[in-house]
Amino acid sequence: MLAANTDDQTSRYARCIDISKRVRWDIDEDVIRGRTLDFEQKFLPDGLSMVNRLDFLTDEEQRFLSQVQGRTYANLFGLIERYINAKILEVSRDHWLGDQVALEALIRFSDEELKHQELFRRVEALSATNMPDGYTVAADANEVARIVLSKSTWAVMALTYHVEVFTQVHFKKSIEPEADLSPLWKDVFLYHWKEESQHAVIDELEWRREDAKVSVEERDQAVTDLIDLVVAVDGILQAQAVADANYFTHSIERDLDADEAEAVGHLILEAYRWQYIVSGVQDGRFLGVLTELIDDEQTARVTEALAPLM
Repeated sequence: MLAANTDDQTSRYARCIDISKRVRWDIDEDVIRGRTLDFEQKFLPDGLSMVNRLDFLTDEEQRFLSQVQGRTYANLFGLIERYINAKILEVSRDHWLGDQVALEALIRFSDEELKHQELFRRVEALSATNMPDGYTVAADANEVARIVLSKSTWAVMALTYHVEVFTQVHFKKSIEPEADLSPLWKDVFLYHWKEESQHAVIDELEWRREDAKVSVEERDQAVTDLIDLVVAVDGILQAQAVADANYFTHSIERDLDADEAEAVGHLILEAYRWQYIVSGVQDGRFLGVLTELIDDEQTARVTEALAPLM
């Protein structure tokens, strides 16, 4: 039988509920407000897109590449949140007949994730109205969710906490300080960040709660599952980088030479690995919790798996 939440844990869930109520927002009334995306400005800042490193591209081409990456950034968040919502609903079962404060926090989390998915579908529709035809998302959200959810809850909650951490890192360190971004695109991620900040707290609580339940052998297998998930994420990023590089090179008004086209592809993959893997690791919060929960040998395995991506 599961142990009851401590008073401290319950108070942390309660704080998440309180903040959720205070920052609650509506897609149309608060975020979009009848606006469209400004295609005269970048979407992703250079700190995330890295487009300023491609000095053979014109300013207009760099801006367009930031918009391609920004479109993918929103779509990949929508894809990721498909599995997150399913997992949060699953782990909420443990609270059905227990801590009702924790249950409310998780139900609010789920409701907000559904809203975020709709928000990112709206961003995709707005992007498609003014960008050339031919853009594709390389991965299917439901298939990705099935793969992720086939792994242990410990590993899935670890990955989810990592996602919530880098969401905060990206907004506070790169998106918020940048003035010259499409105002609507920037607001999308401002409002997204407001709710994801609470989600990170809940993810950590649920990850630690799951860790307290697993055996030594189950935790060791969970570390393997986590490594498998990171490899799977990188596979998605590689496929999307190829798709986006091809879309970019076929959409601009001039032909890039072979070396330039290759550089674009390499840059996009490097940017995506930075966005979805490296930035969350380097922030320290994720690794801080991870290394608290696993032993030295398991830490070495994770470090070895991450090394090629760092």
